[in-house]
Amino acid sequence: MPKKPQPPIDRKPGHAAELGGSQEAPAPTGGILACFAHPDDETFGSGGTLARCAGEGMRVDLACATRGEVGEISNPALATKETLAQVREQELRCACRELGVHGLHLLGYRDSGMAGTPENGHPQALCNASASEVVGQLVALIRTLRPVVVLTFDPHGGYGHPDHVAIHHFATEAFRAAADPNRFPDHAGIHQATRLYYSAIPRERIRQMMEYAAAAGTPFDLGSIPLEEMGIPEGAITTEVTLSSYAEIKRRAMQCHRTQMGPVSPFDSLPPEALQEFLGREFFIRAYPPLEPGPTREEWLFP
Repeated sequence: MPKKPQPPIDRKPGHAAELGGSQEAPAPTGGILACFAHPDDETFGSGGTLARCAGEGMRVDLACATRGEVGEISNPALATKETLAQVREQELRCACRELGVHGLHLLGYRDSGMAGTPENGHPQALCNASASEVVGQLVALIRTLRPVVVLTFDPHGGYGHPDHVAIHHFATEAFRAAADPNRFPDHAGIHQATRLYYSAIPRERIRQMMEYAAAAGTPFDLGSIPLEEMGIPEGAITTEVTLSSYAEIKRRAMQCHRTQMGPVSPFDSLPPEALQEFLGREFFIRAYPPLEPGPTREEWLFP
């Protein structure tokens, strides 16, 4: 059975965290560091896997690069453009509690918005951040937390969002740099994480979900993004994780992100068998050590 999640905490890279006014109790070891761009990225693609890690006693840490300042507002009663960052941070904390995240690490950059929008030019936007600065922050986290697994977006960032693509490159570089004693010497304690994974959603699964939701009268809205630019081909997947009871935890975490979910979610009315079909499995590409896709998929992220 899933273990009761612990409240997430903030931690500055390279510094010990405090919880409840005292030094944090020893955390589970051999954990995972997930590196994503916005609140909700942690949940929609890999939330069930993070919940399963926590439920099986592993430490789960999340580095979130922005607060999603220019994301959608599904209901104007929930937030304004001026309050959206604050509201989405609280939504993120809600999701982290549901998923059992031990440490939440906010990197402090600004949401860059979709490609080609004016927000791309904001000086604090993640897409304009110094690679050395962001990689250094992530290296500090990797060397401090010493995870077994580092997880981030696939090279396309799911659907090409500039911040998704940026955090993919930053996290991938940090994975390598954390093991190199000549890089970022100010962050002591080199560490080679054992595995690097990219979260990925097969395009065929997105099509199936859209067809099911349309038939149920609650269609998915992909906005202006063509289906052909969403996800990756099924044949590129190397790893398929079964979530079982953790699918329900993922659904609850999704509900935390109210500003990003429409008033009627296609997932709210799913019968149990459909919930398991669409939320009960998550997909990944193993980038290190490389694993070639094949007819038999790897079933878990940890060696």
